[in-house]
Amino acid sequence: MDVLRDHLRRLIAHSSVSSRPMTDLAQELADAHRRQGFDVTIDADPERPGKANVIARVGPRGRGGLTLSGHLDVVPTEGQPWTSDPFTLTERGDRWLGRGVADMKGFIASTLTALERIDIRNLTRELALIWTHDEEVGCVGSARLASGWTDDPLPSDCLIGEPTDFRVLHMHPGHCVVRVTLHGKAAHTSLPELGDNAVVHAAHAILALDHLSATLRAEHHDLPGAERPWVVLAVGPVHGGTAVNVVPDEVTLSLGLRQLPRVTPESVVERIVSALAGLPGDPKVVLERVSPALWTPLGEDWDTHLAQHARHHIPGAAPFATDGGNLARLGLRPLVFGPGAIDVAHQADEWVTSADLSRAADILEQLILARAG
Repeated sequence: MDVLRDHLRRLIAHSSVSSRPMTDLAQELADAHRRQGFDVTIDADPERPGKANVIARVGPRGRGGLTLSGHLDVVPTEGQPWTSDPFTLTERGDRWLGRGVADMKGFIASTLTALERIDIRNLTRELALIWTHDEEVGCVGSARLASGWTDDPLPSDCLIGEPTDFRVLHMHPGHCVVRVTLHGKAAHTSLPELGDNAVVHAAHAILALDHLSATLRAEHHDLPGAERPWVVLAVGPVHGGTAVNVVPDEVTLSLGLRQLPRVTPESVVERIVSALAGLPGDPKVVLERVSPALWTPLGEDWDTHLAQHARHHIPGAAPFATDGGNLARLGLRPLVFGPGAIDVAHQADEWVTSADLSRAADILEQLILARAG
């Protein structure tokens, strides 16, 4: 338990919020894996200074094996009523508190602990570790890997250690950002009739989008195990106007779109365009950041094996997006499974039990030996 605690304490001390640099954390993990005997690549993102993925590989390639994955970034703590320093591991009974203990540095600490019990030089199949950056703001790091991977194929059996309370999840929706821009004409607000108010146009658009959201919610898809088997569309931030005495000439609506497996983001964008057709403001719709949905078929050796370690034996669906959608583009078969609960992630006093992290280390040791030993 002391080894696990020490690993988690060092990981939590890195305030790797998505808006901050995190190369120090990436370097620390890379150095640790090199000492263990891995071949390590730090995949720096040239478009995002201070951001990098870490890929560590060991064992003979092309013979099966296991891929473990998690993200290094965490969500902000500002404005949350923390009762302890979020970047200092705090123990309260059997609970360990800190930003990221559940989502998902606890899993990484459990992985490091499991690796210390194994002589990886004796592995007969490949073990790969993928630690990504900026998952919390759109699975950015894994998208970079998926679009630019030119290395040898990774082991297709893939475990993403998000907090699922040790339930195996094989599907989840994606998450996309859609921007809608509406235009008007600026004028002094003492003579508003000389202008054309883009904010008023945005109000009409928001009502149309809310109606479309309700329509999508009523269209249930055949996805057994999914808690919300419909496409989610939500209006997020609205930005427009420059001053209270100027009629706004432009407004941008940011929409959150959570597409289901087998539903393309482009098909939903087409429906957004149709819903806004004919409205004032000449709406322009652009699909921006895309995190793919995940659908990993069940009934194969990989999910059957993992289910033996599950606390809940019926596979299910995650309501949130993960790196799994992008990693599946690399030919992997991701399953989401890990310690802790998503209910406490992103909240003040985020916690996980020491028993769950210890159990995760035991499971990971067994999985590595069984799939790559």
